[in-house]
Amino acid sequence: MDLTKGPILKTMLWFAIPMILGDLLQQCYNIADTIIVGQFLGANALAAVGSAFSLMTLLTSILLGLAMGSGTIFSLRFGQKDEKGLKEDILASFALLLIVTILLNIFVYAGMDLIIWLLRTPQELVSLMKDYLAVIFSGLFGIFLYNYFASLLRSLGNSFVPLVFLAISTLLNIALDLWFVAGLHLGVDGAAAATVISQYVSGLGILLYTKIHFSDFLAFHGKVKLYKFRIQEIFKFSFLTCLQQSIMNLGIVAVQSLVNSFGTTVMAAFAAGVKIDAFAYLPVQDFGNAFSIFIAQNYGAQKVKRIQKGIKGAFLTSILFSVVISMIIFIFAPNLMSLFIDWSQTMVISEGIQYLRIEGSFYFMIGTLFLLYGLYRALKRPGMSVVLTIFSLGTRVFLAYSLSAIPSLGLVGIWWSIPIGWFLADAFGLFYYVKNRKKLLSIQ
Repeated sequence: MDLTKGPILKTMLWFAIPMILGDLLQQCYNIADTIIVGQFLGANALAAVGSAFSLMTLLTSILLGLAMGSGTIFSLRFGQKDEKGLKEDILASFALLLIVTILLNIFVYAGMDLIIWLLRTPQELVSLMKDYLAVIFSGLFGIFLYNYFASLLRSLGNSFVPLVFLAISTLLNIALDLWFVAGLHLGVDGAAAATVISQYVSGLGILLYTKIHFSDFLAFHGKVKLYKFRIQEIFKFSFLTCLQQSIMNLGIVAVQSLVNSFGTTVMAAFAAGVKIDAFAYLPVQDFGNAFSIFIAQNYGAQKVKRIQKGIKGAFLTSILFSVVISMIIFIFAPNLMSLFIDWSQTMVISEGIQYLRIEGSFYFMIGTLFLLYGLYRALKRPGMSVVLTIFSLGTRVFLAYSLSAIPSLGLVGIWWSIPIGWFLADAFGLFYYVKNRKKLLSIQ
């Protein structure tokens, strides 16, 4: 799909829908794990898997950030019709992500005990955490393959194929979860194994598809070689996107560590709440990614007026959608929590409802923030995304630890720190855009 032509909002939405559906399915990996673990293995296992999820999100964000940054470069080359430069960037990006994935694997297995200690995991959950992490870490190569080739295809305007492979692997994950956990009684190891197998199915599947159907872009022969300056270009641009994603999730891990200090009940509630949360605002997150590709292609094609119209339509659409989702979450919070934990666990459900109703009322703020991330990334200002993330996450972590120490607030202080962080980042990001709009939209 060429995003430099056609009706602006319709084109953007049509491109975004498969991305949204695809990542909703990807969330089903973790949703399936959490529901099945919570219902069949109990609150302790749910707390362990939920805490591990925050860590895996951090590790995944490193690969996702590098892939997203590379995807923006691919979109710019595609908009410029620079086929040779695109092929060279594809090769350089693959080499870079492969090296990073290998290093991550070495790090996580060598430092597993340290990681568990840093997460302030309660002693009764250490064994469960270690068992789960030992298996789930083995899926990092599958995560790398899927995210790399999904970003490549999306940058070329194909957002449908990644959806197909995620649909297949999600159904497989749910089936294996039920078989391994409920049928074979393999515990948290079984839940992790189901996820890892499914990740490799999607990763290897999309690799083979791209090799067969987009072979021209992977034809590395003749003048297309692995150039050092291409790797440096990809690293320079992708590093900031990776840093932004990592800081964002590092803040989440820091909050997870604080939550863990409140005990197993709160950990289980937070585990379920975060899953609902991620599922709820994921559409606006993916819309932000689609918006970024739209801006990048048009920036490469030097279509400034189309970019300006796209910005207005995207922000209005994101805010309206977020308000509707917030209303749904507020009303149905008890029912959503009961999907993850039995109604008899009243304290867990009560804590989860409180979290969802406070934080979930402000999804329009994070929707705006995702658009700002995508905008600055596409306009070749990825450093601004890092700044906005520091505003958002730095405030969240600082306030979470400060407010939770006040006896009259406690946990409520952690929950309120999240929307406050979103608000400050939005305010700064919008102010910077308004003040520097002409310079930002000037074609370089």
